[in-house]
Amino acid sequence: MGIDTPPITPQQYEVLHGGGAEAAEIAKQRLSRRSFIRRSMLAVWGISATSAVAGALYMLYPNLSGGFGSVQTVGKTSEFKAAQPADFKLELAGVYHRPVARAYVMHLAVNTKFDLQGALLQSQLSSENFVKDKDGSYWISLYQKCVHLGCTVPFRDNCLSFKCPCHGSHYNVTGEYLDGPAPRSLDRFQMTIQGDNVVINTGLINNTVAHPDSTTRLIPPPAVACTA
Repeated sequence: MGIDTPPITPQQYEVLHGGGAEAAEIAKQRLSRRSFIRRSMLAVWGISATSAVAGALYMLYPNLSGGFGSVQTVGKTSEFKAAQPADFKLELAGVYHRPVARAYVMHLAVNTKFDLQGALLQSQLSSENFVKDKDGSYWISLYQKCVHLGCTVPFRDNCLSFKCPCHGSHYNVTGEYLDGPAPRSLDRFQMTIQGDNVVINTGLINNTVAHPDSTTRLIPPPAVACTA
């Protein structure tokens, strides 16, 4: 007897095979029960399928859950002290790691000296996702992933730059490529200053910043060597 065929009592069996109005009523009830069981099974399968789809969407579109891939407020502006590139110290001045966003927040002081000037400077800052604050300082959010093979790249106070521990790719405090096998400069996120909140959109990644040259380099390489 199948799972969708409700059992009957011996008395009902006799009535069914005897025919008549009572037999018709029992048959109708059995059909209703069979329909109910089938619908219940379909409902269970539907719930299971919905759960599976929801899990797939979570993996493909994590921004739906508010995690990486979403817009995230990573702190107050007062938590990120600005500094000159030569004075950067991790979590103390200029450079701050925010693991929840997989990002570094860089805050350059108002009087930072750039290698470029005028319209060329403004164009390059825009292409590299810099944000100029109302006080004249500059912000940028760098993706923590090395663009070579995806290792997390740490900031090193001793050489004022990012140095990948895996294969040695080397980047300036603004994420500009310095040396190593990396095919481009560090990727960066879209970021905004909303009131006194620092907001990073980890769903929008700029991965188009090429190796710098004399027409695109923003700041000079650090004066100290970065050994392995």
